[in-house]
Amino acid sequence: MRVCLRSGGRFVLESALPGLVPLCNCALPCPKHDESEGAMVTATRDEARIPEGVIERLPAYLNVLIQLKGDEVHTVSSARLGELTSVNPAQIRRDLTHFGSFGKRGVGYDIDLLVERIQHILGSDHVHKLALVGAGNLGSAIAGYNGLKQHRFVVAAIFDSDRRKVGKRIGDTVVQPADDLAQTVKHLGIRIGVVAVPPDAAQQVTDALSSAGVKVILNYTPVIVRVPAGVTLHNTDPVQELLHTLYYLSRREESGKA
Repeated sequence: MRVCLRSGGRFVLESALPGLVPLCNCALPCPKHDESEGAMVTATRDEARIPEGVIERLPAYLNVLIQLKGDEVHTVSSARLGELTSVNPAQIRRDLTHFGSFGKRGVGYDIDLLVERIQHILGSDHVHKLALVGAGNLGSAIAGYNGLKQHRFVVAAIFDSDRRKVGKRIGDTVVQPADDLAQTVKHLGIRIGVVAVPPDAAQQVTDALSSAGVKVILNYTPVIVRVPAGVTLHNTDPVQELLHTLYYLSRREESGKA
């Protein structure tokens, strides 16, 4: 029996160290640690133990793979995937060994199989209904974003407290009054909510979505909102993203002056 001596025989993935290939003291080639291009990885690990960093990178891989698939590309190397996602190829190979076998050594990864597997891991292999609260400019842009349909997200209901917006059609969905939120969300079995309202209404809308049975809330406001136990909150503030990129812009400008 072959046992990896690293960490007392337990496999450990150093996902926080991109570009560093973990050492293995196995006497013979170990399928779990074979990170060469397109390696036949026969041991699929428990998905519940996949590091958070890997999960965060999967959407980027999936977006690129879907685009390549649309261009009728059938295989892709980790080097090419790394170029398109700005992720170290060695890191990509380590990430993908979590999900089983995808091809033969030296050939690259089978795009169809990889797309199917990542979609399954992320849960995007079936349709998810969204409840969007806020039919203003931001809400309309979210509802009209084609990328949602590409990943099987459907804006099943849109709500707004402004009576002037109620009854208007955004894409394929008619805006409903905010008072109908609880009944509609429960009736349609919606589990994902998107908050795109003015900051002063963010907490009230979050509470309404949580009470209606929504389990995941995407908050597009700059306000810090609270959610009850059992509800997952993700904050997406464009200003914070811009501030993050501003740091790199400032560093680049300072380097140019030096």
